[in-house]
Amino acid sequence: MNNQATELRQAALFWLAEPDAARKAEGVRRLAESWRAGQSVLDSQADLAGSQPIPGHPDKPELVSPLLVKRRSMNTPEGRAALIHALVHIEFNAINLALDAIWRFAGMPCDYYADWLQVADEEALHFSLLSGHLQGLGYAYGDFPGHSSLWEMADKTRHDVLARMALVPRTMEARGLDAVPSVRAKLAQVGDTAAAAILDIILRDEIGHVAIGNRWYGFLCEQRDLEPLETYARLAVEHAAPALRGPFNLSARREAGFSEAELSALMK
Repeated sequence: MNNQATELRQAALFWLAEPDAARKAEGVRRLAESWRAGQSVLDSQADLAGSQPIPGHPDKPELVSPLLVKRRSMNTPEGRAALIHALVHIEFNAINLALDAIWRFAGMPCDYYADWLQVADEEALHFSLLSGHLQGLGYAYGDFPGHSSLWEMADKTRHDVLARMALVPRTMEARGLDAVPSVRAKLAQVGDTAAAAILDIILRDEIGHVAIGNRWYGFLCEQRDLEPLETYARLAVEHAAPALRGPFNLSARREAGFSEAELSALMK
């Protein structure tokens, strides 16, 4: 993209289709800067269509079934690098998810697009921090295989923004709120304090990202006169969402805007 004024949703689609991971992250950060500076415009009603495959993906990592992603011991340098690589891959997918939420769904309020651009910007930062740390360990993004289960749920919900808000930020990404503390503890235990510090940033930001998902899920339920808990249960079955298993980070989930009724339903 050039440095002139760009339309936000078209630009999001452009960067979603970009296959080079580092270039994608850099482009998203520049797009967010342009938006904050008032140099980008928004056409929320445009009916966009991509001419390139989405999401853009580099030749590596090789994408395999989650069952084929090997678990490696954290006590070895390779095992620690494999874990960091898995986190880098998650953040790469998270950039794509946020960009897809921007371009795909027309007719939402301006704040919706601004919120998801903020998410994309912060995911790009997380990707850059983790990939830089991975390089410091002597590896690069693509050196280990990855899986695409996050994007698979995005594809399932591509026809309905309500289903997307319910099942990507509030389900798939909210699982990160539960998982990050234990991963952080393992990294700190083996002496990787730099990675632990990055995960502190990620957890802080991810609470905000899930809160954004909750905000727009609530908005859409109210707009469509739907009861949130019943609607979520229906959508989870309809789109074969993964069953949520504890332990749950209840404090982070509360901070992200889940109601006590929703948290009680999780514990059943």
